[in-house]
Formats: sequence, C-alpha cells, structure tokens
Amino acid sequence: MLHTMRWFGPNDPVSLFDIRQAGCAGVVTALHHLPVGALWPVAEIQARQQLVEAANATHSPLHWAVVESLPVHEDIKKGRPSRDEYIRNYQQSLRNLAACGIRTVCYNFMPVLDWSRTDLRYEMPDGSRALRFVWQDFAVFDLCILKRPGAEADYEPAVAEAAREQFATMSPEAITQLTNTTLLGLPGSEEAFELATFQDYLNEYKAIDAAALTANLHYFIQQVAPVAEEVGIGLCIHPDDPPFPLLGLPRVVSTEADLAGLLAACDVRANGLTFCTGSLGVRPDNDLAGMVERFGSRIHFVHLRTTKREDNPRNFHEADHLAGDVDMYAVVRALVEEELRREAAGEEKTALPMRPDHGHQMLDDLSTNKRTYPGYSAIGRLRGLAELRGLEYGLRRTLTEAEASAPAAYAAR
Repeated sequence: MLHTMRWFGPNDPVSLFDIRQAGCAGVVTALHHLPVGALWPVAEIQARQQLVEAANATHSPLHWAVVESLPVHEDIKKGRPSRDEYIRNYQQSLRNLAACGIRTVCYNFMPVLDWSRTDLRYEMPDGSRALRFVWQDFAVFDLCILKRPGAEADYEPAVAEAAREQFATMSPEAITQLTNTTLLGLPGSEEAFELATFQDYLNEYKAIDAAALTANLHYFIQQVAPVAEEVGIGLCIHPDDPPFPLLGLPRVVSTEADLAGLLAACDVRANGLTFCTGSLGVRPDNDLAGMVERFGSRIHFVHLRTTKREDNPRNFHEADHLAGDVDMYAVVRALVEEELRREAAGEEKTALPMRPDHGHQMLDDLSTNKRTYPGYSAIGRLRGLAELRGLEYGLRRTLTEAEASAPAAYAAR
C-alpha cells in the first residue's frame, strides 16, 4: 500500500518532516482555508503541492497523494435549488485537481456534523489517551443541554433517565467540556458550532429523512462521478462516523447495503469508497473483510483503525490498531489480495493509499505543552503505522509467494 498520513496544513503541529520520518511517501491534505462549496483554483492546489514537496531535493520524497476532503456543501445534502451551482464548482475542482496530477479525492455526506465523539481524552489502561463515544453522554447533550424538540423519542427510557440524573450532578466545567466536544467542527478546524444557533442547523433537516438524503447523495454522485471518471480521479466516500443516526439526522452511508446502493447509483469505477475500518467496524453487522472482497475494485483509499464496542453497543472507543473489534489481519489480507489482483490484471494503479487513523495520545504527545488535532497526534499514528506496515509486509510476502506458484488464480479474482 501507499503509506500516508493526514496533514492539516502549515498550522498542523505534526510537521511534514514528522510524516516523512514516519516512513510515509504520501500526504493526505486539503485546502482547509477555502470555504465549503468554493471552487479550488489551480494556483491554490499547486501552492499546496509545492509546500508538500519543498524538501524533496534533500530528503526522502513526499507528494500530495489524496485530497481529504473536498467537502460537500450543505445545500447539496439538502437538495436545495442552489445545489447545482455548488456541484458545478465541485466538478471544476475535480478537473483542476486532475490537471495537477492528484488522482484520489475523499468526501463525506454526513449532515451538519462530521465525525462525533463525547470524549477526546479517554484514558486507556496503558495511560495513553483515546477518542471515545458514549451514548448516554450524547443523550445528556441532546436532552439536557441542547434540549432538542422530540429528542426523547430517540433514546431508550433507561438511557434518558440516566442522562438526566447524570446531568444533575455535572459541574459547569463538565457541561462546557461535553458541549464543546460534541459541537466540534470539521477535522482540521479549531472552530465549533455555537450552542445558541446549533438547533437552527438541525431544523433545516426536519423534512429530510433517510430516503430524501439518499436521493440527494445519489443525485450528487450522478453529476460528479462521470467527471471524475473522465479525468481519472477515484472519488471515494467516507462512511458515517458513528454509523447510526444522531440528533434526529439521518445517516445513509453506514452499512454494506448503503454502499452497494451508492455504487449502483452511478456504476463507474470512479464512484468508489474510502474504506474506513473504524467507522464501519462500530457496527457488528458489517463484514469488513467480505466487503473488501465484494467492493475491492471500487476502493480508492483506506483508513485503518479499530474501535472497541463497550457495554452499550453504541458506546465505543478507539482501540490499538491491531486490537479492538476489527479483524485487522483479515482486512489487510483482503486489501493486499486486491492489490495483487490489480497487479496481475496489469492495471495502471495498483497501490491503495492507506493512512493509520486516529492514533492515541502517548509518550511526549501527552505533554501539556503540545496541542494537536484530536486523533491526529504524531506518536500514536506512528505506532499504528509501524504495526500495520509489519502486518502488511508479512501478508504480502506470504501472498506473493503463493501468487508466484498460482498466478492465474489471482488474475481471475
């Protein structure tokens, strides 16, 4: 696989030198300073490329391998008349990225909130810190802090009662911390939603159920995937995180059936997936290794991480990369087999860009003097990448030797 790490730009405390020394050849980044929905000009894309490649003459080379993300404007998700204007911007941004040699673009279709957590510093048994989601804590925010109309119907009675009891004992500082964590904005941004106006964003989705959001997603992909196909870009959707409805908002990229429906909505290879094992792995009904086998040719980008479900199946935390509920051996084996299939078929692009996702805060990154984006500290991701590279190396060595003895079997996969 092509080993990469996410980089949030010049203000990211994890530098390009850190990423280089971790053993990466690719960088996953985006033009976070441009407004959502704006066209990405060639000059801005080239400026970011030059920044990534600035030390290539004297150090091991890096290149901008994946855009994560080219965000989708909320008007597209809501199906508003203005969506076609934003879609035209999106199409031209894809053309501009392709003209600059960038061939993989990740996006998501989660309404209002991106990924959601309730704790950004959950202490693990070894003293490292992880991201965590607790359903009851989320209910505290929804029922007692936000006080969303109709929220009661979304929670089990026992959870709602426990949430109210918990809220009654919380300090003002704890309430503020939970509020700020829940309302955190897009990754790469230190801005968050304001509690006073957050309900207004939710109200705009009152008439949009899962079927309507799915239709809007399919409309979007039917407009942009042919452009991506034309210019040679792999456009890949990131699954919902977590993969179930929140705050009365639908989530429609959570299951194998959701993914199959999206791929069928515009059946071109450019319409593909960001295979995030952490997001999909929260649901026990998602067969991850089987999904790689079934969707392999449409996987353009891989996030490898694992989550651990807790007592309530909607509670989970980010586990060590080779632990948790994801069978990482089976998943990485299936991914390497897909790469070998591509090689045997003589495809132009065989290596899957992969990044270790959501590392733990550990060692020096626990210092109070260090501040990194939640889930994106350097040392935890370095540990995860090292473990994943070792697993991949062993599997590739074994499978390559097997392929050498039976090449026709891999070409036929």
